[in-house]
Amino acid sequence: MNRENKRKQYEKGYYKKHPCNEIFTCKFCDREVVPDGAGSDHRNHCPNCLMSLHVDIEPGDRASDCGGYMEPVAVWVRKNGEWAIIHRCRQCGQMSSNRIAADDNPMKLMSIALKPLTSPPFPIERIREMTKMMGGDGEFC
Repeated sequence: MNRENKRKQYEKGYYKKHPCNEIFTCKFCDREVVPDGAGSDHRNHCPNCLMSLHVDIEPGDRASDCGGYMEPVAVWVRKNGEWAIIHRCRQCGQMSSNRIAADDNPMKLMSIALKPLTSPPFPIERIREMTKMMGGDGEFC
């Protein structure tokens, strides 16, 4: 069933109120994705590669015509301690936040979380000098 037919079949916002029980194949890594194990009724990304498709304008509305790959670019922690993934569309640049699923690849999640630490925006060998310039003594605690 293509996206236009699916959109016509369900009223606007259908996926906000109804569980997504469909099995699908990830268009990026080719893995079969099943709803079981997600820990939620709303599966919106592949648990293996964490990629998604740009199909929503508002969560669950399936109103976007973009269809680009939504790449996981960052993670953040919500007030309740729950992790969420920041996705950015490779085609149009739209960003969105999606909660992680129980069966998401933990190594992929950690590699996204640690990426800023492995690629700092300054030369790491100059950290002491830069700390002194900001009023510190340049020593690590």
